Amino acid sequence: MLWIVSVYVATLLFSVALFCGLIVALPARYFAEERDLWIDRHPVVRWLGLIGKNVLGVLVIILGVLLSLPGIPGQGLLTIAVGLMLLNLPGKRRLVWHLVRRPGVLRRLNRLRAWFGRPPLVV
Repeated sequence: MLWIVSVYVATLLFSVALFCGLIVALPARYFAEERDLWIDRHPVVRWLGLIGKNVLGVLVIILGVLLSLPGIPGQGLLTIAVGLMLLNLPGKRRLVWHLVRRPGVLRRLNRLRAWFGRPPLVV
C-alpha cells in the first residue's frame, strides 16, 4: 500500500512541476499572437516535428487512460489534459485562449510567472 501512495505522490508532484515549468517557460505574448513553431523550418523537419508531437500526445493520452484505471496510481486526468495539449486539434488554440482570458485563471498564471521573475502573460 505504501508504494501505491508513493507513486501517486511522485506522479502528482511531477505533473504539477511540469505544468508550472511550461507556464513559466511560455513567452509573455504566447496567447496574444498567432504563431507556428515549425513554420520557418525545412518542410521535412516541419512534418517530422508535427507528427512527432502528435504521436507523443497520443502516447501521453494512452498513459493517462491507464493511470485513470482503478488500482493504478497516478494522475490520469491531468496526464490526459497534457496529452490533449500536445495534439493539433481544430479549435484547441481558441479554447485555451478563452480559458486563459478568464480573470481568475490569468491572475493565477501571472502570479506563478511573477514568482519566478517572468513578465505577465499578454492576452
